Amino acid sequence: MDDVKKGYREAEENTKEAWRKGDGEEDLSDKVGNAGDDARKNLGNLGDDARDAADVTDNDEPRI
Repeated sequence: MDDVKKGYREAEENTKEAWRKGDGEEDLSDKVGNAGDDARKNLGNLGDDARDAADVTDNDEPRI
């Protein structure tokens, strides 16, 4: 499921970036928006990875 979420985040980020480039110019607000989208995507993926790592304990039982 995390791979699906990562793919969705990547597609969403690419769509927003393409939308911002639609006017043919890239100004400071576009760069800030792209950086923010990238940071949110990376934090979401990091959170998924951390949750996956925490789901397995020494005896392989899921943590609640």
